[in-house]
Amino acid sequence: MIFAGEISPAEVIEAYREQARVLAEAGVHGFVIETMSDVQEAQLALAGVKPLGLPIVVCMTFDTGPESDRTMMGVTPEEAAQILTESDADAIGANCGTGIERFFNVLERLKKGTNKPIWLKPNAGLPRIENGVAVYDAIPEDFAEKAVQLAHQGAAFIGGCCGTTPEFIRAINRRLGR
Repeated sequence: MIFAGEISPAEVIEAYREQARVLAEAGVHGFVIETMSDVQEAQLALAGVKPLGLPIVVCMTFDTGPESDRTMMGVTPEEAAQILTESDADAIGANCGTGIERFFNVLERLKKGTNKPIWLKPNAGLPRIENGVAVYDAIPEDFAEKAVQLAHQGAAFIGGCCGTTPEFIRAINRRLGR
């Protein structure tokens, strides 16, 4: 079998393993495999990293389809969660995408496919370009309010992806009383 028409699955696994080994030797405490659109590639990455024995989170991006609830390859949150749970990820998640509002639906659907902790890192919305610069309309306090709601609905880990800044994370921490 040839992955992506160019390299074999074994070569993909070895590429992930080599990168992970270097990071593990440098002292990392775990891995986040994120922004994946192909669940098969996510499985290969997981297979490459798993032998190192460190915790691994695998995050898919759900931003395609009429409801923005599928990966680019058409996989639903339930399917991804089930597949990645069976592949022995330590936590399952979603990141990037179209903004935090869509993560409520994704969270509920991920929970249907796994009993593992859920990791969420939404974008600060979709960017628009102003004078050649990507600008996001979300503001930290509004983002933090929704992030706390996601935590109350079962997300074990909450962070921010594209367009978020340290102020977004500080706002989440303030809202959580930390």
